[in-house]
Amino acid sequence: MEGKEMGSPEFDNSYARLPERFYTKMNPTPVAAPALIALNDALAGDMGLDAAWLRSSDGLAMLAGNRMPDGAEPLAQAYAGHQFGGWSPQLGDGRANVLGEVVGPDGARWDIQLKGSGPTPYSRMGDGRAGLGPVMREYIFSEAMHALSVPTTRALAAVLTGEKVAREVMQPGAILTRVAGSHIRVGTFQYFAARQDREALALLLDHAIGRHYPHLEQGDGLGFLQAVTGAQASLVAEWMGLGFIHGVMNTDNTHVGGLTIDYGPCAFMDAYHPATVFSSIDQGGRYVYQGQPEVLVWNLAQLASCLLPFIDADHDKAVTAAREALGAFGDHYTKSWKRVFFAKIGRAMGGDDQVVLVQDLLTRMADNQADFTRTFRAMARGEGARDEFVDPTSFDAWEAEWGGGDESIMRAANPAVIPRNHRVEEAIQAGMQGDYAPFHRLNEALVRPYDDREEFADLEAAPTEQQLVRQTFCGT
Repeated sequence: MEGKEMGSPEFDNSYARLPERFYTKMNPTPVAAPALIALNDALAGDMGLDAAWLRSSDGLAMLAGNRMPDGAEPLAQAYAGHQFGGWSPQLGDGRANVLGEVVGPDGARWDIQLKGSGPTPYSRMGDGRAGLGPVMREYIFSEAMHALSVPTTRALAAVLTGEKVAREVMQPGAILTRVAGSHIRVGTFQYFAARQDREALALLLDHAIGRHYPHLEQGDGLGFLQAVTGAQASLVAEWMGLGFIHGVMNTDNTHVGGLTIDYGPCAFMDAYHPATVFSSIDQGGRYVYQGQPEVLVWNLAQLASCLLPFIDADHDKAVTAAREALGAFGDHYTKSWKRVFFAKIGRAMGGDDQVVLVQDLLTRMADNQADFTRTFRAMARGEGARDEFVDPTSFDAWEAEWGGGDESIMRAANPAVIPRNHRVEEAIQAGMQGDYAPFHRLNEALVRPYDDREEFADLEAAPTEQQLVRQTFCGT
């Protein structure tokens, strides 16, 4: 691009070429004194970005929203959604701007979005800013999930703003640079379906297919629904296999590309129990660990209702086809669950007897307050699993039935280190005091979660009673 400054991103903004009712074009609100907390050099390389430029004053100005490079077309996206089952006809990016899109060396397209970049028309009386705690939290969790091979949005950078934000307490302001193949949600489709805007739905469908399922024909509503259903079934099985609880599985937080998106009050379980809930705002336990697959089916049903005109011109036939597509979720999920959990006990495949074996282990773990991650990793190491049980003989009895598994399979399926809630909280509290060493150390450990590294052995420990985190908070 003529006149483009050396090192700045080359933008190609396909979403900005959609009609204006898809978004509001606007610049981020400048901040007082930006300072870089973290930059993800490896991700920058994957995106074809110049990490040295991103660290420069010009790069920092972009990451803080203070100055836009040539080619950027900042916009706040419109969407709607069901939040805890209640319908909200207009949500949208209330504190975020998509600066534009870049195409990586491998041809992959990435949205570059700033979270905490100031108020937008969708802010609903909010200040549009983000606190340091939630920014550090999303950086840690999203990059950990990537290292665990779970489809997810990514964190490119975290920046201090030099300003304060008021939440439960005053805290430093910050901005997260989030990147993803798109930021299209089930709620994006709901936004236009609620307005009976069929033209916009058709454009959105084609755009989403192009971004995430290019093997499909344009306008193929049924193929798209089937693809999203399969991707989400696989995703939630991965969550279950890691003891991960999203916490706010609203339709506006359900990504049509099958990515984990919006890390608010999420958490990894310590002691295993299927009825675990962490989110402070999930008063009714709607998004309990064991209920996550069922919730996804409900969310996908909302997507299906938006797609009916693109499934079949005959409404009854469209409904029948949509129900069949949603009905396939169970088979997709079961296959993915078996792949994930059979690997956790060291089996490449198996039948119903293996399902019973896994379920028996999980029941014994729940009854004995066994740590989810530590139990499975100890099994991979060949020692120590029984020590995670209040009654070690309960594990002994199960182990006799199990008979052992393939160590290489188990080591690849059971991480040694995860973002323990108490370790994340420790990193955040240190960051609030200007000490980012625990944050950087935790991120360094999480880059290789399946490796045994003595220097990070302390991060594998379960929390003490005093360290236990029983609730997590959204922070918006």
